[in-house]
Amino acid sequence: MNRESSQRPHEDLSVWQQAMSLVEEVYVCSSTYPNDERFGLAAQLRRAAISVPSNIAEGAARRSTPEYLRFLSIARGSLSELDTQLQIADRLGYGRVPLDVKTRIGDIFAMLTGLMNALQTRETAR
Repeated sequence: MNRESSQRPHEDLSVWQQAMSLVEEVYVCSSTYPNDERFGLAAQLRRAAISVPSNIAEGAARRSTPEYLRFLSIARGSLSELDTQLQIADRLGYGRVPLDVKTRIGDIFAMLTGLMNALQTRETAR
């Protein structure tokens, strides 16, 4: 079976693709944290990062726009949580957050907001 023919709709979304890349970057960043943080902050960072593309995907699979918007809102909340946790890690001296990660977080937040605004506009036009 051809990969393209089985591709899910969320996989075409740039915001989902960027969020997947962010997950990889967070795993790399958090792999250098102290061993005693493996089940603490590092695990929380990873869960928050994973939540972003997961909620985008789940929302895209829903049948109604209000449900889709709800999951995009959850994704945006997880992104804010991740940003806060990365700032905490930086303050604790676990390593500076790379500029490209900070930039990607900002880009994803803006993309989520744009997608949410477009969906809301489409919904109210009905």
